[in-house]
Amino acid sequence: MAAAEQVKEILEWAKWAPSGDNTQPWRFEIVSDRQVNVHGFDTRTHCLYDLGGQASHLALGALLENMRLAATRFGFSTRIVERAGCPEAAPVFEVTFESESLEEDPLAEMIRIRSVQRRPYRLDPLTPEQKQTLESSVGPNYRVLWFEGFARRWAFASLTARAGKLRLTIPEAYTVHRDIIQWGAQFSEDRVPDQAIGLDALTLRLTRWAMVSWERVDFFNRYLAGTWIPRIRLDFIPGLACAAHFALVAGAVPRSLRDEIDAGKALQRFWLTATQLRLQLQPEMTPLIFRRYATQGISLSVRKEAQPQAERIAAHLDRWMGGREQADRVVFMGRIGCSAPARARSTRLPLLRLHWPGTS
Repeated sequence: MAAAEQVKEILEWAKWAPSGDNTQPWRFEIVSDRQVNVHGFDTRTHCLYDLGGQASHLALGALLENMRLAATRFGFSTRIVERAGCPEAAPVFEVTFESESLEEDPLAEMIRIRSVQRRPYRLDPLTPEQKQTLESSVGPNYRVLWFEGFARRWAFASLTARAGKLRLTIPEAYTVHRDIIQWGAQFSEDRVPDQAIGLDALTLRLTRWAMVSWERVDFFNRYLAGTWIPRIRLDFIPGLACAAHFALVAGAVPRSLRDEIDAGKALQRFWLTATQLRLQLQPEMTPLIFRRYATQGISLSVRKEAQPQAERIAAHLDRWMGGREQADRVVFMGRIGCSAPARARSTRLPLLRLHWPGTS
C-alpha cells in the first residue's frame, strides 16, 4: 500500500473515536505522506453538555489515541505535538508517523467494534481479572472506582434519573436533543439515530411528537408527567441493569487542555479494553457535567429552579465519590456489563467531509 494510502487508512480507523452526540470535533489536514494536522474545535458556545469544551477535548484525546493505535497496523510509531499559540477552543495537533517496525497493538482491532449500548445489560458481576485488566489499561496517572452491588447500582440509577429530570425540563438541553437525534434511523453519520436511544417504538413516537417544539415538551412535562417514562427507561432501569458503574479518576484535577486530552486517551484505552473483553459500556456524564455547573457557579438555565437541582446532584455525587476533592478529579463516568452489541449506532462522516477546508 502506498504511503499516502496508509495515512488515509489510519484516518479511516481513527475517525471512529467517540464524541459527545457524535459531533466529531476534528478535521484532518494531510500535510504529507507522514504528517497529518488535526484541527480540533468544540461546541461550548451552543451545547449545554460541552462546558468549557471539556467533552470535545476528551473526544480529541480519544481520536489521537485511535491514531496511535491505527498507525501500529503499519508498524508506525506516532509523534504528537500540540501547536503553540492556538486557542483552547480550536487546538491543532501535528501528528507524524514514523517507521519503527512496531507490532500491531491488539486494541487497534477494537476501534470499529466499540460502540455505545444504551439498553439494559445482564447482572453478571465483573470478574477480578476483568477489573484488573481494565484498571491496567488506563495507565499510572488514572485509577478506576467501581460501584457494584444492588445498593450502589440503585444509588447511581437514582442519581442519573435525577439528572435526567433536570435534563428533560430545561430549554437549553431541549435544543441540543432536538438537533442531535436522527428520527427513523438505525444508523447516523453525524447524529444519534433514534433506534439507538434505548426507547421502545411507542415511546419513540410520543417523544418525536413532543419534540417538535419546546412548548410541547414543556406542556408534556408539566401536565402529563412527561419525564417519568424516559427517566425510567433511559436512566433508572439501565442504571440497575448492569454489572457496575465506574468512575475514571485522574491523579490531579485536570486544569489544562493537555490534561483533558490525556484523559481522553486513557478513556479510549479503557473503552477499547472493555470491548476486547466483550463488555458493553454507556457513558453517564450528565450528573458530572451538571456538578461542574454547580461547583463552578455557572448558570445552567434560564429556569431558576435548575441551579438548586444541579447543586443537589453535585452533593450526591460528591458523597458517592468520597468527597469533593476526589469528585473534582473524576474525568468520566459510565456503566458497564455483558450484553449483546447495539443493533443501532452512530457511524461517522466520510473522510472527504472530515478534511480541513482547502485540503483534499
